[in-house]
Amino acid sequence: MVERAGSSPARRRRSSATGSSISFDAPTLNKARWARRRLLAWYERHGRRFPWRSSNTGLYQRVVGEILLQRTQASTVGQFFDSFFQTFKSWNDIDAVPIGQLENVLRPIGLWRKRATALKALAREMVVRAGNFPTSRDELESLPAVGQYVASAVLLFAYKRAEPLLDGSMARVIERVFEPRRLVDIRYDSRLQALARILVRSRDPTRVNWALLDVAARNCLPQTPKCDECPLKPRCNYPMGTHTPTNEKL
Repeated sequence: MVERAGSSPARRRRSSATGSSISFDAPTLNKARWARRRLLAWYERHGRRFPWRSSNTGLYQRVVGEILLQRTQASTVGQFFDSFFQTFKSWNDIDAVPIGQLENVLRPIGLWRKRATALKALAREMVVRAGNFPTSRDELESLPAVGQYVASAVLLFAYKRAEPLLDGSMARVIERVFEPRRLVDIRYDSRLQALARILVRSRDPTRVNWALLDVAARNCLPQTPKCDECPLKPRCNYPMGTHTPTNEKL
């Protein structure tokens, strides 16, 4: 049985696991400020250029782009991005197309059935809402196809709130520079979520997010990180000691 998006206890726990009530000591806060400065300076020279990062890209394209990016390499979506939005210029276009046709369009980037189902459901909701997203995380996470990550993207792009686009790659950077995660599922790890939020707390949280994602993709690789080229190397803890996160939902 599939639970309704707004009724799942797990979704409510994820919403409360964003770590907003957690505090950190002064050394951690100072390190976060240092890392933020280094990341922004590095991004100016080495940041990747993708169409969804253009200043001309609207909220609709960025939110749909984040759904397309899930479990897919950014370079793959980058090659697909412009052609998709030439066909689907608005939520109305996605809502109007037969799902089989949408699946065929999405086939080149994989997971086409799952993506098509998610985009159709969200498009229907957004057409009803005249393209207006809710302003609260709880309301956002009650929308179809909107979990913790996409809700953060909406709050970041639509309302300029300092929310982290926390995925596995960003988590890897934060763990190595600050401390290991405590839980396997990053959606429930409130301390990791809080660290991510502190890191992106700036006048330009979007660029800090992109810088973290790019450092993860270019330098802080899972198996063979390029530490000598990483802007965070001077204060990074990698290689760290062994630590096994748990599945417990604290």
